Amino acid sequence: MTLWGRILLVVSFAGVLGASVPAQVPEKDYLTNIEADKIRDAETPNERIKLFIMFADDRIRKFQYELEHPSQNNHEQQLNYLMNSYIGCVDDAADLVQLGIEKQQNVRAGVDLMAEKAKEYLEILNKIKTNGKEIDVYKENLDDAIEGTQDALNDAEKAKKSVAPPPVRRKS
Repeated sequence: MTLWGRILLVVSFAGVLGASVPAQVPEKDYLTNIEADKIRDAETPNERIKLFIMFADDRIRKFQYELEHPSQNNHEQQLNYLMNSYIGCVDDAADLVQLGIEKQQNVRAGVDLMAEKAKEYLEILNKIKTNGKEIDVYKENLDDAIEGTQDALNDAEKAKKSVAPPPVRRKS
């Protein structure tokens, strides 16, 4: 084979290899494909924040259920996965709140929802910490979740003060 034949072979092989590799899209490993699509399709930051809070709510409820009704296999992994998923959802919602504030977007509804739900989640997490079964299995993740939720609550409370109130229509 000639030199040009080898070069052509290498270039065509590289082209085929490049075409067969799908575009790498960063995915959150704690979101299902359907949930990730919902986040992508949400048009406003408030909708995205609401979705992340809804997903966090789902994860914490599933965690409580798994504690009360342990699965036969992978129980410990499931508990840790659900707690990590919860943390990821709350952190992403808090990040969206911060981003919305930086971009001066209307995120008041998301901030209010986050403040309300974060208080509720803290109560649940502290109750799990004091009365939880098998706490040594997920203690580290639980501590991270409590810290992350407290940070999200603090951020939401600060954001309430810095987010402009909704416009008031004047009567003429």
